[in-house]
Amino acid sequence: MTKTAAIVGGGVIGGGWAARFLLNGWDVRVHDPDPEAERKLGEVLGNARRTLPMLYDCALPAEGRLTLCDTVAEAVAGAAWVQESVPERLELKHAVFAEIQADCDRDAVIGSSTSGYKPSELQQGAARPGQIMVAHPFNPVYLLPLVEIVGSPDTDAVALTRAEAMLTGVGLHPLRLHREIDAHVADRLMEAVWREGLWLVRDGVATTAEIDDAIRYGFGLRWGQMGLFETFRIAGGEAGMRHFLGQFGPALKWPWTKLMDVPELTEELVETIAAQSDAQSGHLSIRALERKRDNNLVAMIRALKQQGNAVGRLVLAHQQNLGTMQPEGDAAPMVTQARTVPVDWTDMNGHMNEGRYGQIFSDAAEVIMAHVGVDDDYVAGGMSYFTVETDIKYLSETHAGERVTVETRVTQGEGKKLRCFHEMKRASDGEVMATCDQMMLHVSLETRRTCVPPGHVADRVAALAQLHQGS
Repeated sequence: MTKTAAIVGGGVIGGGWAARFLLNGWDVRVHDPDPEAERKLGEVLGNARRTLPMLYDCALPAEGRLTLCDTVAEAVAGAAWVQESVPERLELKHAVFAEIQADCDRDAVIGSSTSGYKPSELQQGAARPGQIMVAHPFNPVYLLPLVEIVGSPDTDAVALTRAEAMLTGVGLHPLRLHREIDAHVADRLMEAVWREGLWLVRDGVATTAEIDDAIRYGFGLRWGQMGLFETFRIAGGEAGMRHFLGQFGPALKWPWTKLMDVPELTEELVETIAAQSDAQSGHLSIRALERKRDNNLVAMIRALKQQGNAVGRLVLAHQQNLGTMQPEGDAAPMVTQARTVPVDWTDMNGHMNEGRYGQIFSDAAEVIMAHVGVDDDYVAGGMSYFTVETDIKYLSETHAGERVTVETRVTQGEGKKLRCFHEMKRASDGEVMATCDQMMLHVSLETRRTCVPPGHVADRVAALAQLHQGS
């Protein structure tokens, strides 16, 4: 399969799609007639290049090639994935699909970013209806993994399956709906909360800031890790969901909410909401708010990743698919880490804190250990290496978003000893930012005492130390 994606419409959503594919090694062609498209796309890509790599404890694939195209035909020719992200006007989308299908491959997936239209509506008048489906993402597409995949009875089932595989390959989570419905699933849920929020502002119950506080300090945190139904299952106590429904179900008939009614957006209500929103966060530019949002998303997703839960589990799986760090050969120096410094590794001074230097050098040492045969199976068998001494020197500031590599030399390898000298370098210019002299001893995990490693490990360690001597 050719890893080429075409993006038709390069705004906030289209730019996010371009970034997601590009940073996962796909070549991306973008068509957008907006004279400001290149600038806007560049800003979205700048945010993505800074934040998406922070989610991973390894390097992403080499970035693909980005091409800005003057025509739809130039963009879609030979592309495996075509994503339509033009404004929400059905007649415009129909015209764009006609242009796309005139020049795209017959087996290309054509996804639409539409948040409201059903696939059967998008397919009206199309040359090949079965090729078109809804692929509705969430902003920012380069960080949030959910994509709602919706087909109509006319959508090709093989195309839907191929779409799921391609999206999974770039770290996204395709959620395939059982049948089409206006606004799909997630936006319907968000709209219910949005409608109630508008009523609460209109009736003077709470301000926009207070409503946001109710979400971010309360149920929003629960939803981010467990969603809706799993959260309520816990609320039912040991008896679970059945007890919850029995206890709280009758309250659903009470006239608490106004979900079926929409407050009239009078000039007065619009002004009230706008003024409260300005008071809440008008001191920050939209770009500053995006940066704040992205930093928070990275930190929260990484926390869930550490727990192996929700979206964090998805990132872990994608990271494993990208492949574990393996040095290329035995010659010194051996590259043992290549990654981007995440935002949650920084301290009050804005640079990487001391403990994280220890972590990245420890991760580098584990790559060396695996290289000589001390892998997960070896440790499960009852032996490993323990660090007994480190000497870390901090030579230059390291900031969030910087791509760094660690180069390692084995400097001692006789008997029970495995000694490594690590250099952490800034990838952009090769500057050495920190060094670590690390001494490890081979131990029995049963006795918790040092012991000589078996011959195959001892020989590999000794050979590396000999090869790296004087390098």
